[in-house]
Formats: sequence, C-alpha cells, structure tokens
Amino acid sequence: MKRHKRFTTFFLTFFLTMTAIAFLLCGCGDGKQGQKDIIILYTNDVHCAVDENTGYAGLAAYKRRMQEKTPYVTLVDCGDAIQGAAIGLVSKGEYPLQLMNRTGYDLAVPGNHEFDYGMDRLSEVIEASEAQYLGCNIRYTGEGENALAAVKPYQIKSYGDTDIAFIGVCTPENITSSTPVYFMDETGEFVYDFYSGNDAADFYCQVQETIDECRSKGADYVIVLAHLGIDDDSAPFRSLDLIEHTSGVDAVLDGHSHSVIPCQFVKDQSGKEVPLSSTGTELAYIGQLTITTGGTIATGLIAYPEKDEETAAYIGEIQADFTDDMNRVVGQSEIPLSISSETGIRMVRNRETAIGDFCADAYRVVSGAEIAIVNGGGIRADLPAGDITCGDLIDVHPYGNSLCVAKVSGQDILDALEMANRSVQAQYSDGENALGENGGFLQVSGLTFTVDTSVPSTVVMDDKEMFISCGNARRVKDVKVLQKDGSYAPLDPTRTYTLASQNYLLKKGGDGLSMFMDKPLTIDEGLADYQILIDYINDSLGGVIGTAYEKAQGRILIQ
Repeated sequence: MKRHKRFTTFFLTFFLTMTAIAFLLCGCGDGKQGQKDIIILYTNDVHCAVDENTGYAGLAAYKRRMQEKTPYVTLVDCGDAIQGAAIGLVSKGEYPLQLMNRTGYDLAVPGNHEFDYGMDRLSEVIEASEAQYLGCNIRYTGEGENALAAVKPYQIKSYGDTDIAFIGVCTPENITSSTPVYFMDETGEFVYDFYSGNDAADFYCQVQETIDECRSKGADYVIVLAHLGIDDDSAPFRSLDLIEHTSGVDAVLDGHSHSVIPCQFVKDQSGKEVPLSSTGTELAYIGQLTITTGGTIATGLIAYPEKDEETAAYIGEIQADFTDDMNRVVGQSEIPLSISSETGIRMVRNRETAIGDFCADAYRVVSGAEIAIVNGGGIRADLPAGDITCGDLIDVHPYGNSLCVAKVSGQDILDALEMANRSVQAQYSDGENALGENGGFLQVSGLTFTVDTSVPSTVVMDDKEMFISCGNARRVKDVKVLQKDGSYAPLDPTRTYTLASQNYLLKKGGDGLSMFMDKPLTIDEGLADYQILIDYINDSLGGVIGTAYEKAQGRILIQ
C-alpha cells in the first residue's frame, strides 16, 4: 500500500513572461530519484474564445514548454468550452471540440453550457472527445438509453509512483441554467439530476463518497474538477460550500462564475485549508497546479504570449470556414449597446439595459405579441456602433434558441417577474463587482414595473430551482402593459396576454420559469434568435439602430 504523502500548500500567482517561466521551472524535478514535478494545466469557461487572449495556440505552446520540463503534464477543462460564440453555434460545438482534441485535453467536466445543444449532441461530443468527461454527481433514473453513460465519476492517473484521483463535479444549476426539458423524458418527467436534494446534503454526500472511494483505491492526492462557481446565487452548490462540507480533497479547480482566482484557501470539514483556483473566462489565463517532488502544491494563473504555429494555422482554417457568413453586414447602429456599465461592470443580469430593451423589443415587434421577455443571461455580448454583422448578432444571442409566442395569464407574468427579480438588490454593484445577479433576470418590452428591494423574496422553488409558488408579499409592483395608443394600463392577472420569448424560456422552463411550459403556443419555434434581431433592424428600424436606444428606457424601476 502506498504511503499517503504529507505536504504543505502555498500560493503562487503567475503572471509570467517566457523568461520568468523558464527561470521558475529550471529546477523542476529536483528531489526523489527518478521523479519529476507533476503539472496540471487547467482552463474553464473558455466559451469558444479560440484565439482571444492566450487562446488555444498559446495554451498549446505553454503545454509543450511544460512537457520539456517534466513528462507529467495533464491538461483539464472545468466546463463551458463549446458554447458561447458564433464558432460554437454554427458547428454545434464541433469546432471548439476539434481544437480541444488538437491541444490535447486529458480530462473535462461538462459545464451547464455543454448541455445547450441537447443530450444527443452532448453524447456525440463526449464520444468524439479525446478527453475523458467526468461527473460524479450525474444521476440517470430513466428507462431508456443514458446519453451520459460515458461520463465517469472520477479517473485515477499515475505519475511515476504517485497516483492522483481527478473527480468531476457538475453544478446542480445545470437544469435551470441550461434547458430543463433536455433533462426530461418524453413524458415530461426529470430523468437526469445532480444530487441537489435535501438542502444540498445529497450533493455533499455523493461527492464525499466519491472522495472516500478514490482514497480507498490508493489515491495519494484528490483533485476536484468542478463547474460550480462562487456566486452567492449559486449557494449551497458553490465550490466554497462543497469544500466546507467535505474532507479529503487536496485542491479544487473551478468554473461557472468566471471568477479570477489564482489561489484562495478554504477550510474543509476537518479544518484543513484547501486551495481553490479558477482562471476567469475566455482563456485570459491558463491555470497551473504544480505538485513538487517534495509534496508541495501550488496553484496560479499564467498569461502566456507565445503561440504554437501549427495550432494557430489550424484555427485559421476553422475560422475561414464560416468567416464570410459571419462578416456579412446586416445593419448599422448609431450608438454602441453594452451589457455593462460605463465602468465595465455587467448590468444585464440585474438591471434594465439599452441592449436588453433592444432585444426584447425585437421579439415583441417581430412576433406581434403584446409583451416580450428576454433573460439577461442570454444576452452575451455588446453591439458596436457602425456596421453590424451577422456574427455580431450571433455573439449577442449565441445559444441557437428560436422564437415562441405563448398565451399566458397576467398572473403567470406576475409570477415570472417575481421569480426573475428575486435576487435584485438596491445597488447594482459594490463599485467593483455586480450585486444580485441572476441569469434569469428579465429584460422586457411592453411592460413597466417597480421592484421594491426592501421586500424579501417569497418565491418558492423545488430542489431543481423550478418555480413553485410565491407568497402574498411581492417585490414587483405597479406592473403596467403597453396599449396600442402608446399609453400603459395596469396588468390584469385574470386576462390572457400574448407573450413572446425564446423556446428556452417558454417551452423548456429555462431559468426555472415553469409557469409557461404548458401554455398554448401561437408561434412554436419560429425564427432563430439572431434572425429576430436582424429582421427587427431591417424591417422595423430601417436598417439602423438609432439614438432611441442610447440608454435604458425606464421600464424597470428599482427601489
């Protein structure tokens, strides 16, 4: 039986030039005879940013450089790699997958956006991937074929005489932050879940059992590859919560919240400090975890300037396949539209924004519905002033959703607004970070209303964060509906309204909006989401987004 290694853990933050890298690693491998340092390179939330920042060409170059120092190099991804930009959308994740295979990923965890193309497509991705996908808390209870059968709970890899167990942990938020219907069978029953029950006790227990199993099989170290994040709204399923409720983990590499964490120590259930790290998003940094021959663990982030020429050339070939279509000019804008404040703090998930007004108006006007809603988490990029291309609009709506119009009651709309605004705070930021964000925050058209943040939310959700009910005390007040003459009148809870949105929200219960899933549809999966924006610009705005969208139009008042 192998002796469990004692070690200390410390923090190193790498923002390195090539010279500094070579200097730091020149002694790599000093220690036990025949042994070398173990290097785990990690990424998360790349979101199809194949050549931005460090990019896959930079990652390939850095990986090669590490392999020159030690044979023990493993490359892992912590989720949300194949969705998030046009290159992913037009290929249903195929182009990013090809690049991941070429770069040589060994292990990966499905993030919530890996599910965005549906279970069948995800199954194909997993089969075609040269990386082993991991997820210890994925459970299938259906009677048919399990599309995720190839996902393993963990993998133990040997590095000389050292064994490391890598455990995959997926966020239970997958069901609502992706598309709920994908996790159901044909009868509408959930057949996939992520052990979210009993106030997260099932989640912690499942991960702890997996840790214990890995230790029983002789793992010297246990590293969790997680897609959980640290956002308050993700509690009790954050990586912080997981560490605090388990023991036996040596490090957690995380994704989901796009957090830049070189190293943060979190005490586990036994009181041991466990390093937590995350690389941010879009390959701004490469993460590196090093286990030295002396048993020391270090985590840090690297911005690497060098590019691998072969990988860069391959990216160029891929981009050439769809560049012409993406560069086609479909309109102009007199002003830039942003998802963030002037200081760069994201607002589209907790405040009305001009780009949110524009998108919601497009759904309402193009469909002819009375009201439209668009989730802030589905508006992913800014629009520039000047020429607007097809690619620009796909970047805004990169998830391939389609237009639906449903007949819903006024009460359904009130419940949806209450659900969407349950996390909103009086201040949208603390000066550096957004507060009270929720991907299900709704940008609206044909509505005005007030949110009273002094009223605690009374929304009740099930263990999958699907809406169940709301108490008598409501935060959303003074809801009014746009009339044909341009005036606004109070919303009638008993009246039926036509509501336009994406299939994600109206048919699939996205962001927990279960109140719409059984409503009759007058448009069932019509235009693609980005095509809605194109048609609105050209057919309703004369080809130009004008100064009417220079700022938010005052539809949502936050008190």
